[in-house]
Amino acid sequence: MPPSERSAETGDPRDARALSALRQVVDPEVGVNIVDLGLVVGLDWRPEGLLLRLTLTSAACPMGELIADQALAALDAALPEEPPAEVALVWEPAWSPERMSVLARVQLGWPAAQP
Repeated sequence: MPPSERSAETGDPRDARALSALRQVVDPEVGVNIVDLGLVVGLDWRPEGLLLRLTLTSAACPMGELIADQALAALDAALPEEPPAEVALVWEPAWSPERMSVLARVQLGWPAAQP
């Protein structure tokens, strides 16, 4: 399992559906989905709805609001039986290339293996 998924999964059976939906959300500046890019920090399933903990590659990322809105739309479409999701932007742990999956690394032309 890629590090990008390992950090996000909680063991809840809804995790796979949520991550599949979030793979449809692509960072428009990088061209890689937010799961494989390692932006999904965690999924917190609460009675009032899913809290998606999301980070960005930089605190100055101009696409943060767009990515968060698209993530919410994807989750709401994939999990219509769940209460509406929320997004919390988090900066710990900080994003680094080590959070990317092998697929993302290859897609960006980086070596598949970490040095």
